[in-house]
Amino acid sequence: MDRLLTVDEAAEILGTTSRFPRRLIAERRIRFVKVGGHHVRIPLSALAAFIAAGTVEPTEVRWHAGRAVS
Repeated sequence: MDRLLTVDEAAEILGTTSRFPRRLIAERRIRFVKVGGHHVRIPLSALAAFIAAGTVEPTEVRWHAGRAVS
């Protein structure tokens, strides 16, 4: 079973305030688990997937006449 993070723990990993993960949950942009009446937890794997989806890999940039070309 995956480790479940509190909103504050997820925010700490993301380097944000707790408001950001709460917004992700409200907008259904991240997978979460409801625990009891109003508690939510974010699986560590869901947070890792969210980070991976937003990761931009570097590319090799070439320059010609002062402009980047692909």
